[in-house]
Amino acid sequence: MTQINVRYYAILREQAGMTHQSVDTPAHTADALFTELSAAHGFTVPRNLMKVAINGEFCDFSRVLNAHDEVVFIPPVAGG
Repeated sequence: MTQINVRYYAILREQAGMTHQSVDTPAHTADALFTELSAAHGFTVPRNLMKVAINGEFCDFSRVLNAHDEVVFIPPVAGG
């Protein structure tokens, strides 16, 4: 298990009911982590519409996670 720090924004924050959390996860990639968290929190935004940043840098969902990484899943947002 790896401890990962996750931040939630916009609709994900609403669906998770929190702005951030630390999770102990068996996930090795951002994609696997999103799948795990989506099942746990009932996220309605499909992964293919999301962006991901790890430790402040945008990256691909195939990126390997390391202990204590900060992961931010960024849903599409509307603005005006």
